[in-house]
Amino acid sequence: MGVFKDYDELYACIGKLFDEAKRDSRIAPKIKDSHLIIQFRYDDPKGIVTINAAAPPTQQGAYFDVLWGDDTGLKPNVEMSMKADIAHQFWHGKINLSACCVRWAAPIWCSASGSLVLNVAIPLVRPHPRRCRGTPSPNLGEGDGGQGRNGDDGD
Repeated sequence: MGVFKDYDELYACIGKLFDEAKRDSRIAPKIKDSHLIIQFRYDDPKGIVTINAAAPPTQQGAYFDVLWGDDTGLKPNVEMSMKADIAHQFWHGKINLSACCVRWAAPIWCSASGSLVLNVAIPLVRPHPRRCRGTPSPNLGEGDGGQGRNGDDGD
């Protein structure tokens, strides 16, 4: 079994991260200023999240909207598809998504050109391990300092 047993666990962990990021005054303005629509497509379990920085936000207190589901009606400038386990590792700072997109070191598909992903999209959505450590997730318990259920690092 992967890190997340179902969509609800995926949403509880990664959804909280995105909800905090869209209101964070340190990182959200940079994403907003990109005017990009960035979509993450996760498998195992399936989940689709879209960052809409191309339009003024409609979500309260947000610099940009975060939308879950595949029926947003938006055409992303950047799409990234990966297993949810890879996303989990990325958000905890355990893998370099830029390198994975360029070298195919992990099963990740990036729709944008390499330069767009490397120079614009990836720096905007860089890992936030401190945020994730405070987020309930199957392998990284609340405030556990990054230790998983079995005392490992959550991999």
